[in-house]
Amino acid sequence: MMGRRPTIVRGSGLVLLGFLIFSTACSASGKAGWSSARHGVRRTVLLGRSVHGRPIVAVELGNPHAAQRVLVVGCVHGDEPAGVPVANALAAQAGPTNTDLWVVPSFNPDGMAARTRGNAHGVDLNRNFPAGWRPIDSRGSVHYSGPGPLSEPESRYAADLIRRIRPTIGIWFHQQMAVIDDSEGPKDVERRFARDVGLPLRTLTRYPGSITGWENTVVRDSAFVVELPAGRLPARAVRRYAGAVRRITGP
Repeated sequence: MMGRRPTIVRGSGLVLLGFLIFSTACSASGKAGWSSARHGVRRTVLLGRSVHGRPIVAVELGNPHAAQRVLVVGCVHGDEPAGVPVANALAAQAGPTNTDLWVVPSFNPDGMAARTRGNAHGVDLNRNFPAGWRPIDSRGSVHYSGPGPLSEPESRYAADLIRRIRPTIGIWFHQQMAVIDDSEGPKDVERRFARDVGLPLRTLTRYPGSITGWENTVVRDSAFVVELPAGRLPARAVRRYAGAVRRITGP
């Protein structure tokens, strides 16, 4: 439900994260699993479950009291999964000192499993948010916007997280145009990120019902899209993108 608080799952680390993402058998303890690491908090949060019951998790790293709150999402469209290794790499690192970093490897685990753009209902989650939402196509179309805004559980969990943490910067990975979208969001951050990863800035079309469009109504000029190249990212590129995020979050 939209008002439900996320569940904090015991433990942390990349192994647990991968288990939570790809296993349908996991369950939440409902209790906080805080780390006393010198870099601050590390916790894995079960945000909810997909249409088919797969867990959707976030990892919080760093300083939960920091003024800068950065949200990184690896995958929204299930057939565009190249950002997931970047998110996993970030989740495995020590937390930043002066930033509250939230990492969500995927908001669409069903689509990833099926290798489809939409979720298990065939809804394009990036057309399912309230800002400018309108009916687009019908079920079976890859751009189907759903029966109404936030009709999908995955969309509701994303919206709930954004409302709760109010990210000052949101980075949403997609594929496969190999550009940084500067149509909305923080211009200075976009320019720096583009320079660090070696992608051009380009103004892309703003689509009705997009996630970043809606996030920017919650926190003005906070969210932008990174369009990764097609295919899997080489390990060197994963490190480059993760490093670009960490230059935003600081040490």
